Amino acid sequence: MSERVEDEVAEEDPEPDQDLDEDQEDEPEPDSGSAEHAPGDLRIPGDVTVLEGEPRGSKRGVGLVVSRFNGEITTRLLEGALEELDRAGVPRESITVMPVPGAFELPLAAMALAKTRRYACVIALGCVIRGETPHFDFVASEAASGLQLAALETGVPVSFGVLTVENAEQAEARIDKGAEAVRSGLEMADVFSQLRVAASAG
Repeated sequence: MSERVEDEVAEEDPEPDQDLDEDQEDEPEPDSGSAEHAPGDLRIPGDVTVLEGEPRGSKRGVGLVVSRFNGEITTRLLEGALEELDRAGVPRESITVMPVPGAFELPLAAMALAKTRRYACVIALGCVIRGETPHFDFVASEAASGLQLAALETGVPVSFGVLTVENAEQAEARIDKGAEAVRSGLEMADVFSQLRVAASAG
């Protein structure tokens, strides 16, 4: 900024802080992450029938489709997912892992696993990091819509464990997404099982 422009700015607002009271000056900056999610839990009235699943082991298998692209991140997503399956009581012999080249191939692999009817749920794990081209937007969008389509067409829960981030640091901060996706998939599988039992009982 030139000296002349700086002088003009100074003349327009010689004391920029003079209108602030002490409380305003000491007020902390808002937490940038606090706006990402709304607080509170879902509240359901007690006079309705509720079907609610739990993230627990299934009698059927669990399929995992994992992208090899950005392998350092997806390996850790897979490790987190397998640890969460262990905690849920899913035996390792009931788990099938299908690696695919990238996130774009996840929907097709998820659809193939779901169509076998051998799996209570399918967990999709991948990582798409934004680059300098629109490629990120296409891949992220197609992965999300394709995985949803696989679930809708087969009726088998397909859980979205794909990181769509700006950089590797953001991916590191969200590495628990693999375990989170497992919990979501197992919960949906459990509630679907309850629904089938309730429907057959009339």
